[in-house]
Amino acid sequence: MADKTTVQPVDQNEAVIAKAKDFWSRYGKLTTIVAVAVIVLAGGYLAYKYLYKEPNEVKAADYIYKAEEYYRQDSVKLALNGDGLNPGFLKVISRYGNTEKGNLAKFYAGDCYLKLGDNVNAVKYLKDFSTSSKLVQARAYKLLGDAYADQGKNSEAFDYYKKAAGYFEEDNVNTPEYLFMAAYFADKVMKNSSEAISLYKKLKEKYPNTDKGLEADKYLAMLGVYKAD
Repeated sequence: MADKTTVQPVDQNEAVIAKAKDFWSRYGKLTTIVAVAVIVLAGGYLAYKYLYKEPNEVKAADYIYKAEEYYRQDSVKLALNGDGLNPGFLKVISRYGNTEKGNLAKFYAGDCYLKLGDNVNAVKYLKDFSTSSKLVQARAYKLLGDAYADQGKNSEAFDYYKKAAGYFEEDNVNTPEYLFMAAYFADKVMKNSSEAISLYKKLKEKYPNTDKGLEADKYLAMLGVYKAD
């Protein structure tokens, strides 16, 4: 009888170790670089967040306090430039413009400049402002419309009035006012009766129980759509 040769199975653990060694010999250096990069980036982000961003947010909140108080009192120049002891919005922007309060200071500054009749600076700061708050952002668009209208830039003004009117339609308090402004501006300034009619109809349909919604029929009648009741 012929001898039978018995084939011993390869140890699976040895095979796994061999594959690991082969992988590491090929990609070990790259893997180490990637791991170090991840650690450095994570550490850098945490350092930025806890050593720079959050402390600056606290400082900016303290810094802007008095300026906001002057703004509420309608002391526009003091709110904008400070009182000699307390900083105004412009100083907040220059020092902490990349914080949430610094960003909000741009909104305030734009509104202050608008009240002072400096429409160029009003546009500058309002366009540099942005927020996730739909209520405040819609207000910023409306103020931009005012600033452009005061400069006689009617096309830009109309665009921003419409933008304000369409940005936060769930707001039943301010949005009807913005929509009315857009419709009235289209009619009286742009002399675009078709656009005005469309906007007045939208105002009547979407906000029928608001003051401006109740007035829509009167303006539609004046534009010849139908007779007011």
